Amino acid sequence: MMSCFLKTSVIKLKAVQKSSHVQRNEHDYGTNISSTSLWKSKNTGFVRCQSLENDRALIQRWKKTQEDRALKEMAVSTPTTTTTTTTTPNTTITDTSISNGIGILQFLSGKTYFITGATGFLAKVVVEKILRTAPDVGKIFVLIKANSQEAAVDRLKTEIIDSDLFQCLKQRHGKYYQDFMLRKLVPVVGSLCESDLGMDANLISEIGEDVDVILNSAASTNFMERFDVSLNTNTLGARRLMDFGNKYCKNLRVFLHVSTAYVGGEREGMIMEKPFNMGESISKEKATSEFPPLSYPLLNIDSEIEIALDSKMAFEGNLEDHKMKELALERARIHGWHNTYEFSKAMGEMVINSMRGDIPLVIIRPTAFTCTLEDPFPGWIQGNRMLDPMILSYGKGNLPSFLVNPEEAIDMSTMAMIAAMAKHGIAGKAGIKVYHVASSAVNPLLLGDLFKYSHKHFSSSPIRMHTEGMKEMEFFSSMDDFSSNIQTQVALQRRFTISGSNTSQRLQRRCKVIVEHAMDLARVYQPYMFFKGRFENSNTHNLMEGMSEEEMKRFRLDVESLDWDDYITNTHIPGLKKHVIKGRGMPKELQI
Repeated sequence: MMSCFLKTSVIKLKAVQKSSHVQRNEHDYGTNISSTSLWKSKNTGFVRCQSLENDRALIQRWKKTQEDRALKEMAVSTPTTTTTTTTTPNTTITDTSISNGIGILQFLSGKTYFITGATGFLAKVVVEKILRTAPDVGKIFVLIKANSQEAAVDRLKTEIIDSDLFQCLKQRHGKYYQDFMLRKLVPVVGSLCESDLGMDANLISEIGEDVDVILNSAASTNFMERFDVSLNTNTLGARRLMDFGNKYCKNLRVFLHVSTAYVGGEREGMIMEKPFNMGESISKEKATSEFPPLSYPLLNIDSEIEIALDSKMAFEGNLEDHKMKELALERARIHGWHNTYEFSKAMGEMVINSMRGDIPLVIIRPTAFTCTLEDPFPGWIQGNRMLDPMILSYGKGNLPSFLVNPEEAIDMSTMAMIAAMAKHGIAGKAGIKVYHVASSAVNPLLLGDLFKYSHKHFSSSPIRMHTEGMKEMEFFSSMDDFSSNIQTQVALQRRFTISGSNTSQRLQRRCKVIVEHAMDLARVYQPYMFFKGRFENSNTHNLMEGMSEEEMKRFRLDVESLDWDDYITNTHIPGLKKHVIKGRGMPKELQI
């Protein structure tokens, strides 16, 4: 179970059965993108897909890419003392040394960027950092889902320009702030769920000529999302964006894709910074590690897409949404992932790795995100992030206990994205590099300590007056024990907060809602509360070590000396109160 912050910081059908053929592990995967079924056009309302002719053209380009890459890898010369190169199918991006650190500021200046997900938390932080540290940056094209250009501009203004995150830039530019932002940020009407991203042809041409960096931060992050929805955004969406880069972006220096550290699924122990190849599955890894080797289901992305499309049609009706979510969980667990979020993000990595050709590809695998530590200012956050539903429920008195291993470590991340972007953008070498943005190996935070610090904060600064004198959270390792305890504890706490006529009925209804929410949290987060992995982060460590002193001041966070107690009690939770719940339900004298 991980958290991270920034310095600037997922009815049995024949269709379901058809991709679940069990293969002995001596057989290889049938996983190349070799059939037009992967992006086949169907009138399902699920995806607006390319035509069959475009699909065939795409597949031919992909095959040619694989041939060219194989020829280049055969011709790789012996590395010199100043470079490091490997000759595996996932060619490691060459590491080069720059006398003045990585050269982050030099790279950022004057570059043109195309960013997805910029209205969300992470990419918004990156945009702010770029604009503040490199005001001479070129244009930043921002893909925004909207019905018109006017609507896209409106979203740009309300969700980015007017965001509290940009207050340092507001102070710097004063009355010229909005002019500056509108000069740098260009809203682009489009969607990852459409062919050619649903963009205007003239704008495609402009972006294709000018863009230096593509940053893909858009994602469906719902762990319990429908199978078709998560695939459409996290797998096919990534594919469409890489296809866009290959077809149109003539001067692309680097493609940076934000994934998640949890693409490791059910892996345990030290999880390495290695890319996924097409058709890799956690189930196969586990099966082949047994003696004698076990059989395992074959993962074929084409078939998973077909299952989603066929099932959507078969499930049409009142229960469609529920059944599509159940299907997502079933497919993920068959192949060794906990939920559809992990599964679809892992397949997204596989697809773009297979399509990258000569494009330098950087995959950032963060854990989860909490608020900014200090840059541009402490405590900014957007939305209810990974751990926050549990922290806030506890603070409101609705989660006195939880299903959790208190000795399990939490993770955090530093602001590695911009550094990686610059490093590989400068090198401009074809290949792939994976970065785990995590800290469990150097300065772990135990879950038990997280809730201890939360108790410390809420004891002195409660969200609600009736939670004064709240007890420390009680931990359970059994779902049955937790279920029994949470029902008793909630009833006891709420008995003193509801009065008036029909008290008994109102109390029962309120307690039922609170208990159901707590049980939902436990079911969703159970894999992360008992997570048995640690994320190796030598690539990220080496990236940070390559910074100059000036770059360290601007872009690096000293993870090893971080005081978690101070951060949780004095930065993160106050940030949640101010920017997420915005003081709702708090006594006026306690509002931030």
